[in-house]
Formats: sequence, structure tokens, C-alpha cells
Amino acid sequence: MVSIGGIAAKIFGTANDRYLKSFDSKVAAINALESDMQALSDEQLRAKTDEFRQRIADGASLDALLVEAFAVVREASVRTLGLRPFDVQLIGGMVLNDGSISEMRTGEGKTLVAVLPSYLNALAGKGVHVVTVNDYLAQRDSEEMGRIFSFLGMKCGVIIHGMDDEARKAAYECDVTYATNNELGFDYLRDNMKMDRAQMVQRDHFFAVVDEVDSILVDEARTPLIISGPLEDKSELYVQIDKFIPMLNDEDYTIDEKQKSSTFTEDGTERVENLLREADMLKGDNLYDVENVSIVHHINNALKAHKLFQRDKDYMVKGDEIVIIDEFTGRQMPGRRFSEGLHQALEAKEGVSIQPENQTLASVTFQNYFRMYEKLSGMTGTASTEAEEFGNIYGLGVAEIPTNLPIMRIDEDDEVYRSVEEKYDAVVLDIIASQRRKQPVLVGTTSIEKSELLSSFLSSAPYLQALKGKLEQRLSGIKEGKEKEFAEYLQTSLDDVETAIKAGGVKHEVLNARQHEREAFIVAQAGVPGSITIATNMAGRGTDIKLGGNLDMRIAQELGDVTDEAKRKERIAQIAAEIEVLKKEALDAGGLYVLATERHESRRIDNQLRGRSGRQGDPGRSKFYLSLQDDLMRIFGSERMDGMLTKLGMKDGEAIVHPWINKALEKAQRKVEARNFDIRKNLLKYDDVMNDQRKVIFEQRLEVMDSDNLTDMVTEMRHEVVENLIAEHIPEKAYAEQWHVAELKQAVVEQLNIDAPIEEWAAEEGIAEDDMLERLLKVSDDVAEQRTERFGQEIMTYVEKSLILQTIDELWREHLVALDHLRSVVGFRGYAQRDPLQEYKQEAFELFQSMLANLRISVTSKLMRVEIVRDAADAPDPELPEMEGRHIDGTTGENDFGEGTDRSAGASGAAALTAAQGFVAPEERDPENPATWGKIGRNELCPCGSGKKFKHCHGAFA
Repeated sequence: MVSIGGIAAKIFGTANDRYLKSFDSKVAAINALESDMQALSDEQLRAKTDEFRQRIADGASLDALLVEAFAVVREASVRTLGLRPFDVQLIGGMVLNDGSISEMRTGEGKTLVAVLPSYLNALAGKGVHVVTVNDYLAQRDSEEMGRIFSFLGMKCGVIIHGMDDEARKAAYECDVTYATNNELGFDYLRDNMKMDRAQMVQRDHFFAVVDEVDSILVDEARTPLIISGPLEDKSELYVQIDKFIPMLNDEDYTIDEKQKSSTFTEDGTERVENLLREADMLKGDNLYDVENVSIVHHINNALKAHKLFQRDKDYMVKGDEIVIIDEFTGRQMPGRRFSEGLHQALEAKEGVSIQPENQTLASVTFQNYFRMYEKLSGMTGTASTEAEEFGNIYGLGVAEIPTNLPIMRIDEDDEVYRSVEEKYDAVVLDIIASQRRKQPVLVGTTSIEKSELLSSFLSSAPYLQALKGKLEQRLSGIKEGKEKEFAEYLQTSLDDVETAIKAGGVKHEVLNARQHEREAFIVAQAGVPGSITIATNMAGRGTDIKLGGNLDMRIAQELGDVTDEAKRKERIAQIAAEIEVLKKEALDAGGLYVLATERHESRRIDNQLRGRSGRQGDPGRSKFYLSLQDDLMRIFGSERMDGMLTKLGMKDGEAIVHPWINKALEKAQRKVEARNFDIRKNLLKYDDVMNDQRKVIFEQRLEVMDSDNLTDMVTEMRHEVVENLIAEHIPEKAYAEQWHVAELKQAVVEQLNIDAPIEEWAAEEGIAEDDMLERLLKVSDDVAEQRTERFGQEIMTYVEKSLILQTIDELWREHLVALDHLRSVVGFRGYAQRDPLQEYKQEAFELFQSMLANLRISVTSKLMRVEIVRDAADAPDPELPEMEGRHIDGTTGENDFGEGTDRSAGASGAAALTAAQGFVAPEERDPENPATWGKIGRNELCPCGSGKKFKHCHGAFA
């Protein structure tokens, strides 16, 4: 039965069809300009960039230039890369320029599509960021697509991990900058820890194009970015706690794989208490007494490390360290660490060196970072499943762009087996049969462990012999008649296995975190006829699987040492001809066959794997092999299905294949996706509270850095401190005898460093509260003014700026720790019928107000005590703390995703400051007049002519 909506869609087209149709006239206009663009010389085409910029300066909008700009980019692409963007790619570029997501299938040229809107928006002069999922893709895309930008007179930069601030700043100053989401987020956080505007590397957040937008804005958005510094070493405690876990029994704890959580039962709690008591590590009688909070935290992490996190699936041991494996891409994440002590618990479990824990210095979620951009857009092959989330959180629409050529891939129904053993037998037989047909196969697995298990099956003679025995046994039990066809299949499979045994196994490649360095080569050759490639996950691999093989990769590998140009050309022609022959052979065999050994929690990951086959109209095929013992099937209640299949008489080695199975699995995946969406929404609600405070603090820092004179700000702070002192120690409408005079005098000394005659003033007849306030304000202003006269306004501004920024950073770090603690316990308020989020908002606001009050007191107290040391040549340079970027799960504290230790990240202390004025050429500086010196680097020679560095001369202070 056809719905009314379905009838309407047939008559009027879907909303997506109508949206895309609105671009048809612009596509036609771009195509009409093609001959005009072809007639231009390279110089004339390049001059178009200057012409467009001038027109923008004269008031033209970017949208008014779209048709001409896209036509220019198309022609430049043809001349530099030999690639002419298809009409559907032009539409994809217009969707991106519109601030929406272009859903384009794998192999449709998304990398080139991004160039179109990037060039157009870069004309505004504010910088465009193209965001990728890893450094390799950022560097590759910036080099390849940068040829187009350079040809058109634009600068293209790239940000990758390990670059210093100078290189980063130069890259951000380019018209178009390629970078990973992590580097962009960390640079934003580091910039807001800098002590001088000149040291900040980022500029406007104008326009961003996010490649693999679902991976970055959905999957990785579950965990905020965090910059942290090391705390005290507790490695011995981790080792001690770790020894207790193997002593526990199964009934001592419960594991929830859906929520990825573990808890102790009552028996387990009692057992742990006894173990801790024997080790003299328990304070009091109860594990959950407040004195044991740290022990509880450690014992819970040890339980998770042993029972929830699996080696070679969630992490791997590499040398003397634990390396995280990205659950979405199967890649190694070197330098990245799980949070909240979980990584240390894993290090204790595996017996490697335990690194110290960290304290949060700054953090931001990807949601709040990317929402800072004036215009945001994205590309992926799979976005429609998360369209609701993109709309709700980012305000992004999703447009499905049609393929350039019709999709010829055949997606077969899933095959479900009762056991993992039966499933792998069927997978191995299918792989061997495909290799016999010369069909290239991409085998998808969900972990390193499973990819290497399957690899061992293909290489193991004992396994293949056992498989041969099973086939012979089943074949002997087959009767003639209706099962004749099945008997023929078994005989063919038996012949294939015997051939594999004689060949010493099945030749194949494994692509997982252990083959990180060979990744591009393995993927590039996965389309060669008869090749078998076992991969963990294919999301964000960036290298297309081309049938017949990848020409560029073969040239790089085979002709790296050939310098003779004639020989190179001859050999390149030979390789191209070989690839064409191999491509035809692969096409005749049915194209790339994607064979998946398990369903992922997310349908998008499954779709990304399928999308590797059938690119640009090539034929292809995909199938998923499942068992009732797979994680997804097991978690969502496969026991009932197993019982039902047994009753129905399903035999060993048989599979159930039905569209209903696919639908049931999709429902299970939707449940997981909905739960993950809830986690991200919940994280965002709490982070929005912190984000409002973060904006206030970061704006305050910028105001301080940009100010040439902080006298008014400092005076206002001092006056508020004095007013609060009076209000605190002199009760409203009280007689002088009721005033807390001694306490007020002591507080004035502590906070203002002034020994004022408070007792004498209070003893005067008729003295009022307002009189005390006025006198204390005057004396504090006089002391501050004398200090300024003694040191000079310029140096005093420099000192004030330094102390304010240092104090803001110090108190903000403490505030973040307080918010983390509040966030971890506020959920329990729900048991008292109170909304945890409202409680968090209210208490976070009170903590923030308290932090601002402490800021005023701390800055005032320091400024009223500061002394300037003119000659500090022997004074040591302030040490910057070691910093580490991390990407943790703010709701469970279990996830990882961060950057490795970055000792150059951020800046703190007075050493990061320079003078408040702008830069002045050295020859224009008067050694006798510091007012003419302008901005001076801390390590420059002092302009006064002393021969000392500035930081050891006029730039030194204490």
C-alpha cells in the first residue's frame, strides 16, 4: 500500500529533489562559461582572483560571484590536476557553500568538491578551514588541492601534529588551511592560554568544510577535547590495586556491555573491603566512607580495565606503552590516553610503565567549537542516518547528492549462523571461492583480534584440513534430488579448499592498527583481481580502492629510484596498460566484493564499508556474515532466536537468510545510535553551562591582552575588594562598638598590604560606615598611585597585564576541577526528585561568582605587593608546565581520543608577555626613551644598549 506521502513524492519529488533542483540554473550558467574560461591564458585565469576580491571590496556578495568562481575553479582543476568536476560535484559544492552537508557516495570526488566553496569563501579574506580526520589526509589534500589554489594565486596551508606556533600561525594566515579537528580544537584552547595576542595562532572562525562530517561531529563529539598537566605520581597504588582484581569471582561484579559499565555486587564490595583491610589500605570500616573516595575510584578503574577493555580490540601493547585503538577506524592512536586514571589501570594490568595522571587546564567540546564558525558545512558518504542530530545540534541540513553514474552494486541479505565457528567457516569458503573467480575481496572486521584470527585461518594448514574434513562429512550425508545443487556447491568448495591447502594457504593482506605505516599501499592495491584484504574499519581511510590497482601508488613504489625521464614515461605507460588489463579482469569477475564478518553498532560504519564497492558506476557486491554470538546479536537478546532456530531444526553449518533479519538488526543499531545521541546531547547540555563561563573568561583575557592601559580595570577590582571588606566586617546600620575592627585591620593588611589606622578611625566620634569606606578607598588609591609613579606607567601596565592573566589562568584551572567534581556527583540529586542539570547550573554559577571574587582579591593583593627587579640577569626563566591534549568522555570518563604530550602547547607566566604597544623597527627605537621601543621579544637584546636580553634587563620584574 502506497502512502499519501509516497504519492506526493512521486508527483512533486522529495524535499531533497526540490532542493537540488534549485541549483540547476547555476550549474547551467557555470557550464555556459566553460568555453570562455578555456579561452583565457593561465595569467588571465589567475587574475580572476584579484578581480573577485576587488568586487567584494566594492560591495559584491560571495553568492553573487558563485557561478564565475566555480567556473574558474573547474578550469583551474583541469589545467593543474587533469580533473574536470562533474555537474553533481558542482551541486555538492553549492550545498557546502549553503552551509549544509553534502552526502556523496565513496569515489564521487568529495576532496575536489571541497575546493569549490573553499575558493569562493576564501575571497572574503577571513580564512577557510578544511577539516579532515587525520594528519595524513590533511597533508595529502593540502598538497594535491593546494596546486589549484596556488595556480589561482591563493595560499594553502596545513596544520599537523608537532608543528611549532610560528608554523601554525603562518598556516592559519593562508587563504585556505587544511587541518584535523583535534588540531583546530587544541589550537583554540592553547590560544586562550597565551599571554599575548601576538602569540595566538588562530584568527577568524569564518567558514569550515568538515570532511567525514559524521565521524567528526557525531562519533568523536561524544568526548570533549582537554588540555591537561601532570599530577603527583601514584603508580605504586595502581599496581597494588591491580593485584586484587584476579582474586575476585564472577558473582562479585556485574558487567553492562550496552552502557560499557561495571559495578561491584554486595558480595564483591565485602570481598574488596577485606582485601584492602588485609593490605592496610582501607580507612575506617566501609569502602564507601568519604576517606576512601580515591581508593574506590582506583578499584573501579581496575575492574573496568580487566573486565571491559580487551587487548587488541580497545588497545594494544606496543613496547612499554599502551596504545589506544580508535573504535571507529581501527587505527592506532599513539600518544593518546584514556582519562580519569583508566589508562594507568590498563598499564598496571599489562605490566608496562605507569605514567602520571593529569589535571584539566582547558577543555571544549567539538559541538561548541564548531558552532563558533559563522558558516559550517560538511561532506560524507553516510549522513542521512544522523540527519536529526545534525539539525538539532549544529543547524545543518543534509542533502543527498546523486552519483555521477548509476550504482551497480548488489547488496545481499545478511547470513546469520548459530555459532562464530560456523560463520568463519562460511567466510573462509566465500573468500577462497572469490579468489578462484579472480574477484577482489575487501573483508571487514571489527577489531585487530578478529582480523588476525581470520588471517590465521586463511594461513593455517591444520584449520584448512579441518575445514576440508567438515565439508567431506557434510557431502557424504547429502542425498540426491532436491539437495543436488547444494551437493555441487559443497564439492566446489571442497575443491577450492584442497587447492588452498596445496598452495600453502590463501594469499592475503591485513590492514589494521599494526600495519599503520603500510596502510595507503594496502588499500591502493585492494582492487587487484584475486586480492584479499582484511581490514578493521574503512572509515576515513582516504585512499580509494580502484579496480586493477592504483596508478599513482605503483609509480611511487616502482619508480622511486628512476630519474631518467624517458624511462619513467615508458614505464608509466606500461604500468597504466597493465592496470587497464587488470581492471577489465576485475570487472568481469563482478567488481569489488565487500564481505563483512560482523555488524557494527553504527549503521553508518556498515554503510561506509559497503560504499567502498561500486564507485563511479563500477559493478560490485556486498554481504554481511553474522552469528548469534556476535556482540551486537548477543547484547540484544539472541538467546531466544537461538532456541527458536533449534526448535525449527536448523543444522550445523546452515544459515538463515531473510530481509526480516536485516530489519531486526537495523532496529538494534538504531537503539544504540539513539543511546549515543542521548549521551552527546547530555554532554552538550552540561558543557553549554561551562561554555558560557568559558566565553566570559576567554573574552576577559582578550580584553586584558588588547588593552594599552589597565588602570581603570585594576582600580575597579581594588574598589570592589575594599567595598566587600567593609560590608563583611561592618554590619549594616550598626554602631561603631559593634564593628569587627581587629578583623577588618587584619584583612586590610592581608588583601591590600596596607597598615591603615583602622582602630583610630573607628574610635572617632560620629564615624559612619561610608566614612570608613571613603578613607580606605583613598588610602588604597594613594598607595597604588605611588607605586605607579615609582615604577612608571608602562612597566606597571606590563606587570598588571601579566598578573591578571596568570591569576585568571590559575583560578580557571581550579574552577574546571571543581566543575568536574560537581558533574561527577550531581547525578545523585535525581534520587531526591531534583533535576541534576538545574542543580548543576545553579551551583556552577555560584562557583563562577566565587571564582570572580577570588580573582579580584588575588590580583589586588599581588599588585599591592609587587616589586620590580631592575637587574635580574641570574633569575631563571619561568618553566612552562608540560601539557597534554586529551579527548575524553565527559559523561562516563571512559573514552580517550586526545593528542599526545605537547610541551610547546600554550604559554604561561610572565615570560610569554611582550610590551603592550605594536612592533617597532630596531633602528627607530630611542635607547633613552622606552616609549619608542614598542613590542619587544623576551629573548631580543634590550634596546637600551646594555647588551643583555630584554627579559634580563628592562623586561625583568618580580
